Amino acid sequence: MQSVASAPGKAILFGEHAVVFGKPAIAFAVDKRATITIKKGNINNTNITTFESPILNLKAELDLIEGNIKLIKGHSGIVNYVLEAVLKRHDGSPIDIILDMEMPIGAGLGSSAAVAVATLAALENYHKRDIFVSKIAKMAHEIEIKVQGSASPLDTTISAFGGIIYLSENSEVISLKSDLEDSIVIGYTSSRGNTGEMVAGVIKRRDSNPKIMDLVIDSIGKITNEAKSLLNLNQLSNENMEALGELMNINHGLLDAIGVNTLELSDMVYIARKAGAIGSKITGAGGGGSMIALCTGDGNHVLAELRKKENAIKADFSKEGIIIHK
Repeated sequence: MQSVASAPGKAILFGEHAVVFGKPAIAFAVDKRATITIKKGNINNTNITTFESPILNLKAELDLIEGNIKLIKGHSGIVNYVLEAVLKRHDGSPIDIILDMEMPIGAGLGSSAAVAVATLAALENYHKRDIFVSKIAKMAHEIEIKVQGSASPLDTTISAFGGIIYLSENSEVISLKSDLEDSIVIGYTSSRGNTGEMVAGVIKRRDSNPKIMDLVIDSIGKITNEAKSLLNLNQLSNENMEALGELMNINHGLLDAIGVNTLELSDMVYIARKAGAIGSKITGAGGGGSMIALCTGDGNHVLAELRKKENAIKADFSKEGIIIHK
């Protein structure tokens, strides 16, 4: 018996951090996936689930009775999401889990959400349960909250559903019509931000200066709603693309204001603009991690210039979220 499921990473176009305070956000699925393979384990190890990710140089045993990780090699960070998924949706029988990753860990591309979603989907399929995408997204969000302490539902929602989505103030998922394929370049720094710490830091600043921070957070929400009206068009004109890029630039300034920018990310944002990007901003939690650039044409010049500074990739757009592989 073998079950294989995958889920995409994501890039946030608008609304990161503000979404934690109930504001809307827009994100799209990136065609870089986390793939989980589950196989029946050794029946002699009744309480042990094995976990391995050769590409991440990770190996561990998951004790489902004690609910803990015995790390054999590597770092346990991403393993925590797998453990929580197994504890939530597995019957305790021995299984072997293998993770393959196409995206960097901790770069703001939703790697933990993709792993949680893919693990849950693979477990549902392994146990021959019906796949309910909204249910998996909700459970994966619960896992992120438990592991990180706090998290918005955005990452797990886009990883589960795919495409480009608007997440409303009421957590309603609305698919948007635009196709951003071949217009996005993502740069990511060697240093990694900690999502939980960055979210907690913004919450602390908001609690210390609510009158000021609430205005900034409200403004990010208004930008997201302006962007929604553009991205819900079947095709973006050059004028609409320029307007979208300008909204990204404004959003970046507000993210800088709430304290999640870094010198390395800021350098990449401005390198991208100088190289011809019509908009660029932090994507994700900040504090290290990734930035995103909206480009006209193929974006290859922007990509080349960013690679002189740090790491960068062309971001293919994925219409698909969870995939159960036969």
